[in-house]
Amino acid sequence: MTQATASKVAAGKWVVDPVHSSVGFETTHMIVSKFRGSFKDFDVNLNSSDEGASIEGAVRVNSVETRLEDLTQHLQTADFFDAENHPEITVKSNSIEVDDNNNVRIEADLTIRGITKPVVVTGTYAYVEAGLAGHPVIGLDLETTINRHDFGVSWNAPLPSGGFVLADDVKLTAELELVPASEED
Repeated sequence: MTQATASKVAAGKWVVDPVHSSVGFETTHMIVSKFRGSFKDFDVNLNSSDEGASIEGAVRVNSVETRLEDLTQHLQTADFFDAENHPEITVKSNSIEVDDNNNVRIEADLTIRGITKPVVVTGTYAYVEAGLAGHPVIGLDLETTINRHDFGVSWNAPLPSGGFVLADDVKLTAELELVPASEED
């Protein structure tokens, strides 16, 4: 279980509202700009009780999206995510801490391409007792930065003037709205 208490994370079983949530990644491209991509298909489940809270998530690699179809297809190959052999990227918390200012710190295990490494995810937590549909809503705005080589994502190409097409560090982001599990139906 975790360090979070029910007073910090609303009690219950929560699921992601995919219409109002997003999961993505960002890295520096050709030294001069940011390249971003996202995933259309993902699940996130949050469980919270008096004993603490836990969160798990999974994205389907074949749902990756970019603005360039050829790149979207390339990201699914063994050069990057290797969707055929590793169809999901997963994250599972080991601890969740929410401070008095609603800052979140999650220690978790991240698995990409079958390689699991510990990460620290940070961000913010928000809660409303009754959203527009009348049920409570949790908001989480989360991010972490990883070295892609740690997960076997090492494709790159040299630039003619020096340097490489892709940076080693990749920022992973999740902007989530979570609703009570019974409300998803």
